[in-house]
Amino acid sequence: MLKALTSSCLQNRFHAVTTAFTPQVRRGTDSNTPLLRVLGSLRSSNRRGPYLSRRFFCSDSTDGSESNSEAAASEAKPAEKGGDADSKASAAIVPTVFKPEDCLTVLALPLPHRPLFPGFYMHIYVKDPKVLAALLESRKRQAPYAGAFLMKDEQGTDPNVVSASDTEKNIYELKGKDMLNRLHEVGTLAQITSIKDDQVILIGHRRIRMTEVVSEEPLTVKVDHLKEQPYNKDDDVIKATSFEVLSTLRDVLKTSSLWKDHVQTYIQHIGDFNYARLADFGAAISGANKLQCQQVLEELDVHKRLQLTLELVKKEMEISKIQESIARAIEEKISGEQRRYLLNEQLKAIKKELGLETDDKTALSAKFRERLEPNKEKIPVHVMQVIEEELTKLQLLEASSSEFNVTRNYLDWLTALPWGSYSDENFDVLRAEQILDEDHYGLTDVKERILEFIAVGKLRGTSQGKIICLSGPPGVGKTSIGRSIARALNRKFYRFSVGGLSDVAEIKGHRRTYIGAMPGKMVQCLKSVGTANPLVLIDEIDKLGRGHAGDPASAMLELLDPEQNANFLDHYLDVPIDLSKVLFVCTANVVEMIPNPLLDRMEVISIAGYITDEKVHIARDYLEKATRETCGIKPEQVEVTDSALLALIENYCREAGVRNLQKQIEKIYRKIALKLVREDGEIEPQNAEVDEVKAESIHLSDEIKSKEEIQAGAESANGSNDDEASENNAEAEAQGAENQTQKSANEDTCLQDTQETEKATESEASKTVNKVVVDSPNLADYVGKPVFHAERIYDQTPVGVVMGLAWTSMGGSTLYIETSLVEQGEGKGALNVTGQLGDVMKESAQIAHTVARTILLEKEPDNQFFANSKLHLHVPAGATPKDGPSAGCTMITSLLSLAMKKPVKKDLAMTGEVTLTGKILPIGGVKEKAIAARRSDVKTIIFPSANRRDFDELAPNVKEGLDVHFVDDYKQIFDLAF
Repeated sequence: MLKALTSSCLQNRFHAVTTAFTPQVRRGTDSNTPLLRVLGSLRSSNRRGPYLSRRFFCSDSTDGSESNSEAAASEAKPAEKGGDADSKASAAIVPTVFKPEDCLTVLALPLPHRPLFPGFYMHIYVKDPKVLAALLESRKRQAPYAGAFLMKDEQGTDPNVVSASDTEKNIYELKGKDMLNRLHEVGTLAQITSIKDDQVILIGHRRIRMTEVVSEEPLTVKVDHLKEQPYNKDDDVIKATSFEVLSTLRDVLKTSSLWKDHVQTYIQHIGDFNYARLADFGAAISGANKLQCQQVLEELDVHKRLQLTLELVKKEMEISKIQESIARAIEEKISGEQRRYLLNEQLKAIKKELGLETDDKTALSAKFRERLEPNKEKIPVHVMQVIEEELTKLQLLEASSSEFNVTRNYLDWLTALPWGSYSDENFDVLRAEQILDEDHYGLTDVKERILEFIAVGKLRGTSQGKIICLSGPPGVGKTSIGRSIARALNRKFYRFSVGGLSDVAEIKGHRRTYIGAMPGKMVQCLKSVGTANPLVLIDEIDKLGRGHAGDPASAMLELLDPEQNANFLDHYLDVPIDLSKVLFVCTANVVEMIPNPLLDRMEVISIAGYITDEKVHIARDYLEKATRETCGIKPEQVEVTDSALLALIENYCREAGVRNLQKQIEKIYRKIALKLVREDGEIEPQNAEVDEVKAESIHLSDEIKSKEEIQAGAESANGSNDDEASENNAEAEAQGAENQTQKSANEDTCLQDTQETEKATESEASKTVNKVVVDSPNLADYVGKPVFHAERIYDQTPVGVVMGLAWTSMGGSTLYIETSLVEQGEGKGALNVTGQLGDVMKESAQIAHTVARTILLEKEPDNQFFANSKLHLHVPAGATPKDGPSAGCTMITSLLSLAMKKPVKKDLAMTGEVTLTGKILPIGGVKEKAIAARRSDVKTIIFPSANRRDFDELAPNVKEGLDVHFVDDYKQIFDLAF
């Protein structure tokens, strides 16, 4: 029955399982002689450790059969050709005299990874020379058997965590008793089929158990041969279990091809196949861990062994399913991406064929050509040639190369510039004048220059670029003038500040070879505005820096020079650009800080600042209006009086510009806004209550009306029916009395509510009518205490004190020069100077001392004041540095006043530098000084004769009320002062 089962049923099942799937080679098993293939693969395999092993299936291992041993030996023969003499001797056919059951003492070989099952091949590496010699010796004695025992894991280690190098090291070090303690008792009797160098091939025959140690080095033990427990071949449970094992193996083979080579080899040499062998086969080829396999090896009950194997193959089935799902998921992901890529490529190809879409390079070229099309005729020939060359180059480059991006960016800039595209200018002088007056009060000279520029443009029919430099103190409106000029001329406006600029590349651009290269500011300006004739405002040109990256002031020369900028060359574009139509407006606080070569190319228009009445106009017409709108306040809510504005300008905002004045006005309006919001916050809840009361009163009056109507209806009905009057009389009287009571109560409530509503409305109206008035007495509540006090320290200047006029970057100011006698004595004449004066003013003091002595000698020959007096000359406001060549005459007058003990005339101020011979030299800042004198209520001013022309050019409102004397020698001043 067993024969029939194994030869027909089981074999047929195995053929059904395996022939359905093409065997996929895992270890090179595609020949009909598996042993040859095994040994061939072993020759070429790497040797990785002392006892590394691989398992292969053997054709047959029927216990005790001579033919099996001979067959195994003969199969092993071809693999050993070419070996040494010893291996040839060992490869000889094992004689039939020696049988496996005769082996009772064997050499113990440790298996590190898996146990060897009967019927399977395994090769191991033996590093210990003593063990290798003992194996060779046993083959020579024609007893080619050894015991293969699985090693136990070390104490305290996780069997699931693999560390192959540590395991190999441990096996190599273990010997004798240590080795014995680490081996499982039950192992496999293995036939040594081949020994080549340190590689040994074993074939498992039968189960054995160690009983006692014979020798420790090499480890030799006595063994008992184990046999399966008797079982009933016809037992239905065993049959069913074996069929389930086969069925599961077949299912595993459907999902996994890893086992097909094992099954093919096994079926070719199925031989005497029984239930015990089936259990061993399933356990041997499963991927279970070594302890589970060892459990199957130790189990002698065939039914239990089959059950253990069934568990292992079922687990293998689950692993195969997981493997299949992982493979499917990854395959889907990869195939999805590949499919999308292929479809995209096909779509591109189809669109290209149909002309619907072009590739990236063609699309880019088309975009650049489209940009050039509108003004192609205006583009210079040399520029067009460069663009065509770059477009050709773009088509030849790969899109992934870095050069492609550089060329694309370069073409982007070249095609984006407005070559020959100019905005239509408006040469209407009257319109321009109106715009300039709208935006700025005063500044007559600046406006006149702009109107001249427009007039020339109108007569020529075309405008030319100029460089106008607006110089003046902060806050006088230099930047906003530039914006107004652009509006008046109908030009595009572009502003960039060069304050602190230290890199030449910001102006001239970077070379294209650098990473992140960009053109200079001028090219960026042209691209931004879209026209070739914008107005470019270069702010803070007096604050140009100078760093390690060159001198930007020198780079600005080419940009601003009208003779050169028709062919301005940017380093990035590397093609000449015409900037001759660009109107450059520069701003600076101090012209002296601008390098001379740069200043030489500019037309300087100085803006001195504003006098008090100009500031009042600016504050009233421009600043206040803009601030009110910004703060969201209506004109009827606020009134700032003229006296308040005047006090604000004189006591808080004396500087030349109006920026600080704007800040102070904003401060006033912010406080007013807060005041208004606080008041509204008190009113709002009252308004809500009033609305509620109104609604209630309306609702009540409606109810009263409806009740009155009902009552009137009832009364009329009663009047018409005289018959029913007597019956309903009592009822009507009662109802009437009740209604009357309710009516009177409701009327009282309604009247009270209406009165309250009227009161609330009146209070609201009164609050709305009240406007916030800012006057000079309450100005301090909004802007704090005055910052400036009167510049006039003295109403009548005492002896030795004279008022001078000074120019500062913030405008003009008055200052006093005081001289005092320290001590007097024979030959003690000396001068001490204080007041944080610069070198120029210190020298002026020395010159003044000398000239004063000369003049005193002329006027009063007997007066020895200077020869015998130690004097101290001081200029107040010692914290402020003072320097400049315009205080000489004031110092002389101060010294002479003290020497002659005569005070100077009241309301006199002077300015001018003196030479040693008494000549008066011209000064600067005439307008600022005149404004400062007016602010200090000075009526008489002394100016050098050379400054007469400057004073005549001043506006009438500045000159009004001033008595100005022009002198060229100090003697004239002497007569005026004393």
